[in-house]
Amino acid sequence: MRGVLPDRYALAVETPFPISGDQKLIQIVDAALADATRRSKGWLACRKGCTQCCMGVFAINQLDRARLQRGLKELAMRDPACAESVRRRAREAVQRLSSQFPGDPATGLLGQSERERQLFENFGNEEPCPALDLVEGTCDLYESRPMTCRTFGPPLRVEGGGLGVCELCYQDCSEAEVAACEMVPDPDDMESHLLREIERSTGKRGETIVALALAA
Repeated sequence: MRGVLPDRYALAVETPFPISGDQKLIQIVDAALADATRRSKGWLACRKGCTQCCMGVFAINQLDRARLQRGLKELAMRDPACAESVRRRAREAVQRLSSQFPGDPATGLLGQSERERQLFENFGNEEPCPALDLVEGTCDLYESRPMTCRTFGPPLRVEGGGLGVCELCYQDCSEAEVAACEMVPDPDDMESHLLREIERSTGKRGETIVALALAA
């Protein structure tokens, strides 16, 4: 594999993973999503085949990366052909994206400089997620998806204090109705504790992208 996937990055597939802690985090987040969905009274447009949020590159942290890699290994045991399709799509994505990757090609980590952050704003905006089955409109790694994917859709508090929502959802709703559906996914900030744990155990810090997590 050429580009931004050196051999030493491929070794990250075997990184220690806080399984029980991550399972508890997922239960908390999924319960918060279910509650927000109930309060949304049909205003959520999320459904099979709606893949707008699966288009475009976004940053994932080390916990997301490890969860995805673990999910892909489990998929390979259940359905080797499907897992190989995910890997192939990821490798093809890496080839398309590597020449303009705004980070360190040796580690696969996104850069933190102001210039690199600005470049990332317009990086791979039309790129489909490698986990997305474009024919079925479903995620092949749905149970292992990153936290960004788990919380996208319902109103979510964003930097600056406002509420961010998917543009396809909550049509013709008042601000009060949207606010009443706010999702609080991780009230005790459990993700940060798990992230620090996995960063300490691996010595790897920083963010990457889904394609690089799955192409190894």
